[in-house]
Amino acid sequence: MTQLTPARRRLALFALALGGFGIGCTEFASMGLLPQIAQNLMPGLYGSSPETGIAHAGWLVSAYALGVVVGAPVISFLGARASRTVLLLVMASALLVGSLASALAPSFEGLLVVRFLAGLPHGAYFGLASLVAATVMGPGNQAKGVALALSGLTVANVVGVPVMTAIGQAYGWRAAYGTVTVVFALTVALLWLTVPRQAPLPGASRRGELSAFALPQVWIVMGVAGVGFGGFFAIYSYLSQMGRELAGLPAGAIPWLLAVVGVGMTIGNIVGGISADRSARRTMAVGFPALAVALLLMGVLGGSPVGIFVAGFVMSLVNSFIMPSIQSWLITAARGAQLMGASLNHAAFNVANSVGALLGGAVISAGFGYRSPAIVACALCIVGGLLAFAGVQRQKRDRRRRLEAGFPVTSSQRAV
Repeated sequence: MTQLTPARRRLALFALALGGFGIGCTEFASMGLLPQIAQNLMPGLYGSSPETGIAHAGWLVSAYALGVVVGAPVISFLGARASRTVLLLVMASALLVGSLASALAPSFEGLLVVRFLAGLPHGAYFGLASLVAATVMGPGNQAKGVALALSGLTVANVVGVPVMTAIGQAYGWRAAYGTVTVVFALTVALLWLTVPRQAPLPGASRRGELSAFALPQVWIVMGVAGVGFGGFFAIYSYLSQMGRELAGLPAGAIPWLLAVVGVGMTIGNIVGGISADRSARRTMAVGFPALAVALLLMGVLGGSPVGIFVAGFVMSLVNSFIMPSIQSWLITAARGAQLMGASLNHAAFNVANSVGALLGGAVISAGFGYRSPAIVACALCIVGGLLAFAGVQRQKRDRRRRLEAGFPVTSSQRAV
């Protein structure tokens, strides 16, 4: 890679994070725009039953998540032999086009298709951004690169989502998607100007990327992410309702609650990246028990106007503290299929989003109240933590057997 000046390195890293910021805005702001979309594109249904109209519009969130799950492995397979930086530019451009098409979609059915397509490059972009950021930052910074790529996503929850929601409420949902389009346009321009081109990795192949699916460790780590982080989404998906119904917060306080959660995500992500580079195993050993307690804390303190802010901050901080370790582990577990490993992480997180929201909503619908998702969340976190422990123990056994047999131990076979 070309030797970078400090200024260009900072701009390159900013460009990578800016793309993550745009993704956070387009993914999470959509949830706050569902009433406007339903009213505009389904006036008859919304007029007869606003709740049904909004629930119907919620399919847009699921369509985007499905796009992420499908796109991550498919794009990693198709782009295995491409330059990472060239493919990164293509993904950023695709995100730009997806946001613009969302703003211009003439009907709900058309928007549903567009949101699925807009989700396709999501996982691949984050996977590529993590790998490129680690290269830009230098050796020994893989987890910090992951944290840097995720930083835009966490900052989006602090600033971008409230701003995009406000724009959508003031000027219409199309204006919000139009604003995200501008963010992606700036991302593409900065990536083109600041990130030096990388040649395709020697020996990279589509078969090599597919080999990730034959590795038990990859499935274990995906299970850790898909189940363990479902606990966070079981609560986060209904945090606004919890604030209103449990804590008695006024509507104007909800954006501040979400912003505090976003601040917790940002801090946890930064600290987690540093901790994971020192020891991902110890980070998870501390993080999962702490997350289980934090999720229960939301159930205990959720009825207090002050307590829900405190519990929300702690929950989001600990959750994001673990995330860089999981992605770093998945990249390592995938061995030569690093792009597939980095991308699958985001597919797994979207599975967690869907599973958590589904189970959290199920217990609420069953009449157990808005505190009940905390129990579901803690259970999911414990299962994820146990899977992580089992995965680490398996790595240790494999490493010990190879050493006893006289074989060398590669980085992918070392315990995290």
